[in-house]
Amino acid sequence: MTDYLHKFSLSNKTAFVVGGFGLIGREVSIAFAMAGAKTVVLDLDAKRRELFFEGILSKGYNVTFEFFDCADMDQIEENFAELIKKNGSPEIFINCSYPRTENWGKSSLRSISLKSFRENVDIHMNSYAWLARLAAESMVKKGNDGSIIQLGSTYGIVGQDLTIYEGTEMHENMTYAAIKGGITNLTRQLASYYGQFNIRVNTLCPGGLAGHVAGTSDSQNPVFVEEYCRKTPLKRMGLPEEVASTALFLASDAASYITGATIMVDGGWTTI
Repeated sequence: MTDYLHKFSLSNKTAFVVGGFGLIGREVSIAFAMAGAKTVVLDLDAKRRELFFEGILSKGYNVTFEFFDCADMDQIEENFAELIKKNGSPEIFINCSYPRTENWGKSSLRSISLKSFRENVDIHMNSYAWLARLAAESMVKKGNDGSIIQLGSTYGIVGQDLTIYEGTEMHENMTYAAIKGGITNLTRQLASYYGQFNIRVNTLCPGGLAGHVAGTSDSQNPVFVEEYCRKTPLKRMGLPEEVASTALFLASDAASYITGATIMVDGGWTTI
């Protein structure tokens, strides 16, 4: 008889979580640690590091922190090689990072500059692409089976519904759509190639999540939240832990025959 619960265990596996102190990354880090993985949290926010470790180390989970700036494209290969040298090649690699420039808020089609667009594509989409390749190659070299999970978005799959921004100062984001669309299709290409090494690569696409505005401590505009919930079949925003539990599934042997997939965690947003 198949031990189905055991399939969700990550015992004896090493997991790298890029952006592991963020809204989604924090819950993913906790989920992986609770499932038994040696969880290496990669981030650069020392303040959130202290808050994170206060709660999790007391429970005896195997979690470590490594300073890692995924936006440092000039040093990304050297820095990743140092991580591998220190922690070994991971069996699980998930990128939850959200690198962006200070002028990220000016990414509307009518206000964006070419310089901003190019810089954000480089530090976000290109860093995702190159880190996924580096992780996969490290797995091949070590002979590890592996699971690589990329964080996409509903807006890498469909265009933005501009009506949910009416009555707010929010607007569409050209750069975000290009980045997340690129990440999603690269996942398919990576899955096609690395499948021969039993390395699975999937995209996890969250919808709108309850929580602060990205990059700030501000709460989300209540007009936007109400309209977003109204247009979502489940009639609410998602929760970070709902994304993390899906990541846990994709990382585990329970998803051993899933690769190249785009998994929506969006309350049904993209179905209508």
